[in-house]
Amino acid sequence: LLFSIKPPTVNHNFCSKKEEGGTLTPSIHGGSGGYGISVSSARLGSAGLGGGLGSGLGGGSFSYGSGCFGGAGGTGGAFGGNLNVSDGLLSGNEKITMQNLNDRLANYLDKVRALEEANTELEVKIREWYQKQGPTATRDYSPYYKTIEELRDKILVETIENNKMILQIDNARLAADDFKTKFETEQALRMSVEADINGLRRVLDELTLSRTDLEMQIESLKEELAYLKKNHEEEMSALSGQLGGQVSVEVDSVPGIDLTKILADMRDQYELLAEKNRRDAEAWFSSKTEELNKEVAINTEQLQTSKTEITDLRRTLQSLEIELQSQLSMVRTLADTEGRYGAQLCQIQTLISNIEAQLVEVRSDMERQNNDYKMLMDIKTRLEQEINCYIVSICLYTIYAVFKTNC
Repeated sequence: LLFSIKPPTVNHNFCSKKEEGGTLTPSIHGGSGGYGISVSSARLGSAGLGGGLGSGLGGGSFSYGSGCFGGAGGTGGAFGGNLNVSDGLLSGNEKITMQNLNDRLANYLDKVRALEEANTELEVKIREWYQKQGPTATRDYSPYYKTIEELRDKILVETIENNKMILQIDNARLAADDFKTKFETEQALRMSVEADINGLRRVLDELTLSRTDLEMQIESLKEELAYLKKNHEEEMSALSGQLGGQVSVEVDSVPGIDLTKILADMRDQYELLAEKNRRDAEAWFSSKTEELNKEVAINTEQLQTSKTEITDLRRTLQSLEIELQSQLSMVRTLADTEGRYGAQLCQIQTLISNIEAQLVEVRSDMERQNNDYKMLMDIKTRLEQEINCYIVSICLYTIYAVFKTNC
């Protein structure tokens, strides 16, 4: 981007001579807008020396010939003149031409110095811009590194302690939920057992009532048996008294009814009936008691089976609730992690956008500076071409003066 103007080099092999019975006059022509210089010669007759000099500097063009014209133009400055030289006119216009060339050279050098100053100012501005945009001198933060590390360690320890406390709180919450579930399960189990006990109590009350009824029937049968025995004894006593007060008279007649035998038979029948009723009552009571014991055993087995099933279901429910709580905790942790990384991603995207904007700005500045550099290089090239053309014109004028002196 930086450049400096160096003095141009001049190729002195710009004239040629041709011996054809006379003297050769050199001529130079630089094409319009071109960067090359061509040298040619024109033959002069023996009648005398004739030639023309004209120079024009504008847009990087220079021409010299026998009837020569130079025009002014271009941003870098231009000078031109129209000079026809012959053996009789050159001595009068030589000083004016040299003065004109010197004035134009002075103007040209002033413009060169102005461009050099502008170039210097541009270099200073570019250097200042690079100093602003470039990396600044970093401060020595090494004394703070130890403090930063200690603070990081403390933050890490406090973070671990905080996570432990959060974990303990979660465990306590899960344990409380577990105990609450156990309490509700035990309460439901107690209510079901109390309902079963109430049902068994009703059955026991019914059996107690049945037993009391049977006992009352047995007591009534015993009282009836005692009453029958008492009546039988009273009848036997009355019959014995009647038999004791009578006179024994033997009469041949038909044998009468044996009341003693009949009473004994009746007594035996009553005893058999009472024994039968007692046995029937005992058998019925035993059968009912056995049925009741069987029902109690069956209900006890069912109750134990129900308790086992309830315990298994309660354990399954507790394991499922613990798993559900762990899944919910993992979901909450995942949501927190996603939110945290989403925020970090947004920050990174914002930083990337800022860096991209800065990169676009830097690229635009580089393109602008590249265009400025190209423009300055173009100006430099044109100035060098103008300097070369001016030096060539001076050399040609010197050669012409030497030729004139020799002639």
